[in-house]
Amino acid sequence: MLISKLLGFALLALSQSALAQMQLAAAEDAAPLSNLSRPPPAYDGPAHEAAAALFPIAMDPLPARPPKYANFEHERATHQARHVADWVVDSGDNRNLPFAIVDKKDARIFVFDAEGRLRGAAPALLGLALGDDAVPGIGVRPLSGIRPEERTTPAGRFVASLGRNISGKEILWVDYDGAVSLHPVIKGKPEERRAQRLTTPTPLDNRISYGCINVPVGFFANVVRPAFTGTDGIVYVLPETRSAREVFASYDTGERARPQPAGPSVPAPAASPGPRQ
Repeated sequence: MLISKLLGFALLALSQSALAQMQLAAAEDAAPLSNLSRPPPAYDGPAHEAAAALFPIAMDPLPARPPKYANFEHERATHQARHVADWVVDSGDNRNLPFAIVDKKDARIFVFDAEGRLRGAAPALLGLALGDDAVPGIGVRPLSGIRPEERTTPAGRFVASLGRNISGKEILWVDYDGAVSLHPVIKGKPEERRAQRLTTPTPLDNRISYGCINVPVGFFANVVRPAFTGTDGIVYVLPETRSAREVFASYDTGERARPQPAGPSVPAPAASPGPRQ
């Protein structure tokens, strides 16, 4: 009798222990399910901050793009000419077109391909008068009616294309409305000595034209014409009374300031009634 009672107590204890373990297991299994069905805590802030709080992600800053520079080869150039050429290449302001830099202060021109590689450089003759603005309506006035102080080569960014003047000679239109073009040097009046002025080492005697940009004949034939054949291009005429930053909204490439696109210019037609010379 005693033995049977002891066996009964042992079986009862084992069954109670097994029942407790089953209840504990059931409670542990139910806990994750109840958590999954429970909505996340309320968040009153912006959605992107909530997402960042729930899913933190380490974001590395994007590497800075290396600056780009124009290639002047071994040609000398002023700081302003290099500043604008580098900005053009780094910002892409030339829109993948060939471009030219006309430095009025130094009386020189640089022609580049679309990627900023120099195709050639040469001296240039420019407008007799100092100044960066064209007189309104000057493009339709006869040469005899243009006073010396009005003979300026306007500064700015111009969409340029090859064309012909009323004499049938090939030119590169720069500012069509102002009748300003880039062309081979003309003879002009004997006392002007235009060809001789291009050969002197100083830019002080290169101000003689009515506003057009005169370049050596060979330079136009071997550099300008091939660069602009079959395509438009951009001509940047550097200012002499204002800064390049003011005229072009340019920046120093090394500083990598945010580029500001220059205002659009109207493409030039293929011909004009009469450019300035």
